[in-house]
Amino acid sequence: MTAATSAPVDQYVVAGNPVGHSRSPEIHAAFARQTGQSLHYDRLLCPLDGFEASLRGFVAGGGRGCNITVPFKFEAFRLAARHTPRAALAGAVNTMRFDEGAWLGDNTDGAGLVADIERNARRPLRGLRVLLIGAGGASAGVLGSFIAGRPAQVRVVNRSADKAHALIASHQAFAAEHGVQLSAGGLDEVGDAHDVLINGTSASLSGAGVPLPDRDAPVLVRGGVAVDMMYGPSAAPFLDWARAQAGDAGEMRDGLGMLVEQAAEAFFLWRGVRPDSARVLANLRAGREADA
Repeated sequence: MTAATSAPVDQYVVAGNPVGHSRSPEIHAAFARQTGQSLHYDRLLCPLDGFEASLRGFVAGGGRGCNITVPFKFEAFRLAARHTPRAALAGAVNTMRFDEGAWLGDNTDGAGLVADIERNARRPLRGLRVLLIGAGGASAGVLGSFIAGRPAQVRVVNRSADKAHALIASHQAFAAEHGVQLSAGGLDEVGDAHDVLINGTSASLSGAGVPLPDRDAPVLVRGGVAVDMMYGPSAAPFLDWARAQAGDAGEMRDGLGMLVEQAAEAFFLWRGVRPDSARVLANLRAGREADA
């Protein structure tokens, strides 16, 4: 008799450049242990001009799915043969499932960010005024989910105002369905103070801190919510700046909650089971192992 050969373990990665800082492997390992799923999750550093080749090599080696981070979310959208409705609206993909013959692209960023604000921070978006800084892949991924939360208005500002206007133009019909007012402008066209402030730029990752120019009037109301999509120490300068405006009643959040919640959405897409994201996030916030 020959010994039974164990089935190969399903392979997943987070693909990007840079990617060494990502905590996604730790999070997905915790989800797998929670749910009894057999998988391996790693990091895949892709050359800036070699994203597609890196993905195809991973799939050829048995890869089942991946998360995508900067700067490849728009390229991932073009590579996917099929898209979920939220990815189609965003025009950007942060999660792929490598179905045979037709890769599926999804975008779980917006669902993850809104879940962190509404469920974890207990701050419903309905009726609020939201300012989204940036019009790149990260912002494109979350705008639709913010609209679905039915705030009164969402303003998008970006270094290139044309890019901000193009982003809201692609979401105008969806916003009209939900009764949400959209507007756009340059970084110096913030307008009045907002209830929710989201940094969707890479400024924190690059060490630039606050992406907006100096101004006398506040950007965030007292008691408001600010989120930097980056997490860890790199988010501190932006959140400290926002806290000075919001005061002690403000809610300051780095992107760790968004990371965990969007990962849970991706895990569900891949495996068909929904992990306990709240427990993993609580452990990470407390400095414990993700599945402690």
